[in-house]
Amino acid sequence: MTIIYREGMTYSLENIKVAAKKIIEQRKSKILCFYGDMGAGKTTLTKALVKELGGADEVSSPTFGIVHEYHLKSGKLLAYHFDFYRLNDETEALDLGFEDYLHQDVWVFIEWPEKIPSYLPEDATNVHIKIVDNETRELSLS
Repeated sequence: MTIIYREGMTYSLENIKVAAKKIIEQRKSKILCFYGDMGAGKTTLTKALVKELGGADEVSSPTFGIVHEYHLKSGKLLAYHFDFYRLNDETEALDLGFEDYLHQDVWVFIEWPEKIPSYLPEDATNVHIKIVDNETRELSLS
């Protein structure tokens, strides 16, 4: 069963599509910052979001490449997906041209945003994922 959002919601892989739809409906902007422990399911939730938005690309963690792009079936750019886990200093994000990515009219998914606090836009939607058990997550938006 799905429970409502801003106050929190639980979901599993069975109903992750519902969670993705709710995030899309309740977001403040197209910039989503994913907070959660390693293994919480940030990339899995991003995969569900890209699919829900009509993405044609396979989603995987950009941990080593730091950024991936996803496209619609038409070839149009849909989203950028960042994983800042390996950054040693937040200024490394500037070296990637991070601020330029934020000024495009596409979705931006950011894993480990706590690594770049100075560069996060105020209107970003914060997606907090908490591990409840092996199959269940609790989600809240702020």
